[in-house]
Amino acid sequence: MESRALCNVTWRGYVRSDGRKGIRNRVLVVYTVKCAEHVALRIAGKCGHPEVEAVGFDGCTDNQYAVDLLIALIRHPNVGAVLAVGLGCEYVQPDRLAAVARGAGKPAEWLSIQREGGTAKSIEKGVAWVHSALKALKDVPRTAMGFSDLMVGAECGGSDFTSGLAGNVVVGRFFDQLVDAGGTAIFEEIVEAVGLDGYLLSRAAHDRARAELRAAYDKMIDYCRSVRQYSVSPGNFAGGLTTIEEKSMGAVIKSGTRPIQGVIRVSEPPRGKGLWLLDSVPDPHWMQFGITNPNDSEGLMDLISCGAQLVFLVTGRGSVVGSAVAPCVKITGNRETFSRMSDDMDFDASPALTGDCSMDALAGSLVRLVAKVCGGAPSRAEALGHREFYIPYKYQDRRCACGKEEQ
Repeated sequence: MESRALCNVTWRGYVRSDGRKGIRNRVLVVYTVKCAEHVALRIAGKCGHPEVEAVGFDGCTDNQYAVDLLIALIRHPNVGAVLAVGLGCEYVQPDRLAAVARGAGKPAEWLSIQREGGTAKSIEKGVAWVHSALKALKDVPRTAMGFSDLMVGAECGGSDFTSGLAGNVVVGRFFDQLVDAGGTAIFEEIVEAVGLDGYLLSRAAHDRARAELRAAYDKMIDYCRSVRQYSVSPGNFAGGLTTIEEKSMGAVIKSGTRPIQGVIRVSEPPRGKGLWLLDSVPDPHWMQFGITNPNDSEGLMDLISCGAQLVFLVTGRGSVVGSAVAPCVKITGNRETFSRMSDDMDFDASPALTGDCSMDALAGSLVRLVAKVCGGAPSRAEALGHREFYIPYKYQDRRCACGKEEQ
C-alpha cells in the first residue's frame, strides 16, 4: 500500500481541546509516589474497564524529568480524564497534576490517602469518581482520523539477526509511507547508532537537525564510555548478532529513509510533521541516584510521552510487554518466535526472509493492522492486559537538543 492510498484510510478518533486526536479514550489513574501505588492499582482494577489504567512515579524525591513525563502523559491525546492519587507527603503533589489535566480540558480529580483516611476509603472514593468519569467520556466528540493525524514511535528489544533484516526493515518502510502521507514518526535508541554518525548526519533535513544529531551522537558516545556499557546483551549474541556496530545498523534501519527533521527529548513533542529522533540518554550531570536503568518499558513510555498514539516494539527473540496510554504493536522477523509466542506477537515479518512476501507487501499489511488497532481493535498486549510502564529518576537538561535555551 503506497502513501497515496494511506491518505484514503480513516477511522474514528477522539477530539481533544488542543485539537489533537486520540485513538483511545483512557481514564488515567496517576500515583505520585510508590506509597500510593497499591491504592491506584486497586482503583483501576476494581473498575474493570479496558480504558482505565494506572501509571505513576515511584520516587519520593523531587525529579523534574519524572514530573515532566507525568504531565506529558496527562496531556496525551489518548487520555480523556485523570485521577491523581498521592499519599500526602511526597514532592509530586496530586492536586497540581489534576490542575494540569483540567488546564488541558479534561475531567480531573485528586485525592490524598492520608486525608481520605487510608486505603479502603481512598479506593472507594477513587472508584466512584472513575465510574463518573467514564460516563462523561461518552460525550467526547468523535471525528474522522487518518494517518496524517497519527504519530507512531518505534523501538526494538530482544533483537536477533532477523531484527535488522526483516522486523526493523518493515517498520522503516512503514515509516516512509507514514511520513509521505503527512504523519509523524519517531525512532529512538541513539545508543544503538554506534558508528553511524555519518549516516545520520547525511539524512539531516537542515542545519539545525544536523547540529542536533551531532550533539546527540557525541553525548551518547561519552555516556556509554563513562558507564562502560553499550547497548548489546548476551541475548543479542545468542540471537546471532556479533557486535554493537552490527546491532546498530539493524536498529537504525527502522527509521526508514526519509530526512530526519531533528532531535527531541523525553516529554517533548516534535516541532512539526515528519521523522524525528528521540534522545533519551541522560544529559551530563552528577547522577545522584546512579546510572539510569534503560529497558523496553521505559523506551516505550519515552516515545508515548512525546505524543505517539501508537508504538511499535520490534523483537526478534520475543517480548510480552505492552505499554500504558498508547497501544503497543509487537513485530518480529523470526518465524519461530512468532509461532512459539503467537499469543503475544502482533505481526510476522519473517516472510520477507523466506521469499514468500516482499518488504513493500509486508509494509502494506502493517498499514492495515495499524489502521485496525487505531480503529479500536485491541493489540495483543492490550487483549492480554499488559500495561507495563517505567518512569525512572533521570537528569534531562531543560534546553533544546543542540544546547540552546528552549523558547
